[in-house]
Amino acid sequence: MGWMNAPQSVKGPDGRRLTLADLPPPHTTRWVARRKAEVLAAIKGGLLSEAEACARYNLSPEELALWQDCIDRAGTPGLRVTRIQHYRGYDQRLLAAR
Repeated sequence: MGWMNAPQSVKGPDGRRLTLADLPPPHTTRWVARRKAEVLAAIKGGLLSEAEACARYNLSPEELALWQDCIDRAGTPGLRVTRIQHYRGYDQRLLAAR
């Protein structure tokens, strides 16, 4: 852990408590919405830092920021790949309209 006062568990996206052992395995390659939401909840609750999540899951800070933006816009369902593609298309349409 990155700091001494980190919590042992945090509230997960479905209301259940999450510990580090409950998070997706470090070598996860199939990122379903639930797994993304669990990682974001762990970061929000202080169970692990953004830097620790990036290192653990081989993610870029930009990818985490995209996940956070999607969950902020539409909740856990917004993390589905089809939703992300929809939002990217929406953003591109906004830019094209300018």
